[in-house]
Amino acid sequence: MRPESSPPVRGKQLIKRVAGKELTLFFASPVAYLFLATFAAISLFVFFWGEAFFARNIADVRPLFEWMPLLLIFLSSALTMRLWSDERAKGTLEHILTQPAPLWQFVVGKFVACLALLGIALAITLPLPVTVAMIGDLDWGPVWAGYLATFLLGAAYLSIGLFVSARASNQIVSLIVASTLCGLFYLIGSPLLTDFFGNNAGEWLRSLSTGARFDAITRGVLDLPDLYYYLSLCAVFLALNTLVLERERWAIGGDRKHRQAWHTVTALLVVNALGANLWLGQLKALRADVTEGNLYSISPATEQYLNQLQEPLLIRGYFSGKTHPLLAPLVPQMRDLLREYEVAGNGRVRVEIIDPTQEPELEEEANRKYGIAPVPFQVADRYQASIVSSYFDVLVQYGDEYEVLGFRDLIEVNAERETDVDVQLRNPEYDLTRAVRKVLQSYQSEGNLFDTVEGTLAFTAYVSADEQLPEQLAEFKQSIRTSVEKLQADAADRLSVEFIDPQADGGEVARQIAEDYGFQPMAASLVGRPFYFYLTLARDDQIVQIPLDDLTSDTFKRNLEAGIKRFASGFTKTVALVTPADDFSHGMGGGARFSQLETLLGAELNVEREDLSDGRVSGNADILMLLAPRNLSEKALYAVDQFLMQGGTVIAATSPYSANLSNRSLSLNRVNSGLEQWLDHMGLKVDNQLVLDPQNSAFPVPVTRNVGGFQLQELRMLDYPYFIDVRGDGLNAENPITGNLPQATLSWASPIRVDEEKSAERAITPLLHSSENAWLSSSTSVMPRYVDGQISAFTPEGERGSHLLGVVSAGRFDSYFADKPSPLAQAESTTESTTESEGENESASDTSKLENLPSQISRSPESARIILFASNDFLRDQVVRMSGAAAGGDYLNTLQLAANSVDWSLEDAGLLSIRARSHFNRTLPPMEQDSRLFWESLNYIAALLALGIVALIQHLRNRARQQRYQQLLAG
Repeated sequence: MRPESSPPVRGKQLIKRVAGKELTLFFASPVAYLFLATFAAISLFVFFWGEAFFARNIADVRPLFEWMPLLLIFLSSALTMRLWSDERAKGTLEHILTQPAPLWQFVVGKFVACLALLGIALAITLPLPVTVAMIGDLDWGPVWAGYLATFLLGAAYLSIGLFVSARASNQIVSLIVASTLCGLFYLIGSPLLTDFFGNNAGEWLRSLSTGARFDAITRGVLDLPDLYYYLSLCAVFLALNTLVLERERWAIGGDRKHRQAWHTVTALLVVNALGANLWLGQLKALRADVTEGNLYSISPATEQYLNQLQEPLLIRGYFSGKTHPLLAPLVPQMRDLLREYEVAGNGRVRVEIIDPTQEPELEEEANRKYGIAPVPFQVADRYQASIVSSYFDVLVQYGDEYEVLGFRDLIEVNAERETDVDVQLRNPEYDLTRAVRKVLQSYQSEGNLFDTVEGTLAFTAYVSADEQLPEQLAEFKQSIRTSVEKLQADAADRLSVEFIDPQADGGEVARQIAEDYGFQPMAASLVGRPFYFYLTLARDDQIVQIPLDDLTSDTFKRNLEAGIKRFASGFTKTVALVTPADDFSHGMGGGARFSQLETLLGAELNVEREDLSDGRVSGNADILMLLAPRNLSEKALYAVDQFLMQGGTVIAATSPYSANLSNRSLSLNRVNSGLEQWLDHMGLKVDNQLVLDPQNSAFPVPVTRNVGGFQLQELRMLDYPYFIDVRGDGLNAENPITGNLPQATLSWASPIRVDEEKSAERAITPLLHSSENAWLSSSTSVMPRYVDGQISAFTPEGERGSHLLGVVSAGRFDSYFADKPSPLAQAESTTESTTESEGENESASDTSKLENLPSQISRSPESARIILFASNDFLRDQVVRMSGAAAGGDYLNTLQLAANSVDWSLEDAGLLSIRARSHFNRTLPPMEQDSRLFWESLNYIAALLALGIVALIQHLRNRARQQRYQQLLAG
């Protein structure tokens, strides 16, 4: 019993006093310092060495938290093992039990002291994320979420350790039992146990596990059920701890009257604390996505697509109860995301989750109707290997249209080491929304063409009077009028039609369209009468010319519908892709050099290989993409020029150099794209030099060594200045193309110069710049060499400075062929001569000429754009694969750069914003080994300094306490 002279102590004061006493005891002995030093040392070792932070080359702190669930098991048990058992061994427990204060206050006081020590330990590791933020682009959301998860997990383990310590009479016994009990909570949701059960049972076990919920929080999603789970564990074991002490109080003569009440209240508290987890588990909306860009939340763009639904959309997930252990944890993530689609759909989306092996009828339908089949996975351990055939597919169906996403479409695999394979969902919202968009567009394309066109389109035919036109064109004019008027009737006032004779009223309209659009008079022959025959579609400031491929009604309807779809939001756009003629021959890796880019673009667009040899771009094309063009002919260049003059967008990846990389050598060759003079006319020039940058990406390069007179070659990861690492200020943060990219690598790039005089009427937007320390070189010797056993470095030469590597030029352009004869007209002249020499009749000649009627445009509308990247090779498959090898996983940044350019050109802001939420490679900038050792050493020094500061503070507190005690004795 406390002496009557002692003043009463309030609850908060007692908790604070107990916590202060325990902290003093911690730091008065080696326990606290051993705990802090061990925690810091293991964390740093795991971060830099165990998980090979610099080898991973990713700017995150995920390795810091991956081992926390296991590390905290032993450290928390070691910290709490003496708190109650030591009280019992020293005989001070009886004093506590005889105090009139509630025992829960003593329990909470000791718990708060342990939490304070855990908080100090976590604070010591803060230099790690600060270091990563200083050398790379760090997303701080998952960092703070990881610290919160670690603190809550540690709190749960500490409460378990306190409970075990209250029951044990020996510290060693307390350590062993607490470690075992905490380990069980971790192992219950690990693959060691869940692999023996199906998805449902495995998910239930993971919901009881401390490790599975920890992983969910550290990825950057604060889910209230996950947070409450740790708090409930703390409440349960602290309540049990209090009950254990109360029972000992009864044993030494305490009041036995309320024993039953104590058991009842504690049981209700435990049951309600645990039962609330079941109730909260049903509330999926109580979550916060703290990642940059809200990677794990439904975006407004997705909601916009769902709002376009006119009929119910079915999303059905096919997930086997027994699947590969690495896929099993992804099933609940997919299910939760699908449920969010159902909520966001407001009744327009129906979600079904089924196990095909349990529902034979649905499995047969999936196999027969949708082509969904189980995938065999090999499951192996040290004793045996087996094959498990399972489903991991998602069906998206809208009306009669459907799209199937398999596990290869949904996941990404990163193998950092042969035995360390990381399987994660790639970007499930992007994949699902892309599928929703695709089925929605396919369904809408079968309906009214104008259902997804906003505003009113104006069809204007600048066509001369019938007497001015050749007979065949006069008939074609009537066919056009009939087709357009029929389409106007279906458009319901969303299409206006007007035929204008430019030569009437003194030719005022002719002068106006020549100034605005560059429309010049045509002629059926060299001595024929001039006339006009231009067809346009317009809305606001955007104008599209309808091409005249031939003079048939079906072709005109096809081209007109393609033009209308360019104003619509519900139709799949078409990218016309031009690649080198030797794309499938020898060279860099052989095969389809741009297949990865084609696959990425083809997921939501129609990608068609374009042949420009006829001097025209397909009327279906919305974007023209020139990838490493070679020796473009005059007719091909004319096709590019006229596509731009029609208001289109030309995306070009070109430079004067191209690499030839084989297993034994690396060489750089001068190439002629055929675009040089055309780009120069448009105010853009790619210099005949290469940019080298000390801020570069590592790249596997074949290196030749002389060993004992033998020439040996090997692949080495080298800092390679020809692979420019563009990041930070080098990326235009204001433009959507590059604004969300953390980094991009441009290989063997050349500088771009913009002629301000020629580009005065256009908006110039720089996209990519090298660093300020870059330099230029004209040498094509790009192979690293060994000199005296050392790699010969590339020595900077000339002036240092930043160089433009990517640019957008938008506005009105004057045609390169404005003052030149059309290559198509020249071809027709040749055809005419040949026809006459062969004695063909004039009508046949006229028909040929009219069917290939050139309609040259001399000036583009404001909607025309050129997007130029000064590199031939940065999008090629082999370069992308090697960049992935250097980054330790799939490298998608450069492909996303190209895809963003397409989406921005098509003004598809929705899809671009969703893709921007992808898990881009937040790669680290290149660093020498000395720099890596510097950062590692700096973190170890910071940890030691933090420990020293803690020790100094505690020493000063103890000294001040001793002085106060001496003053009391002296007084």
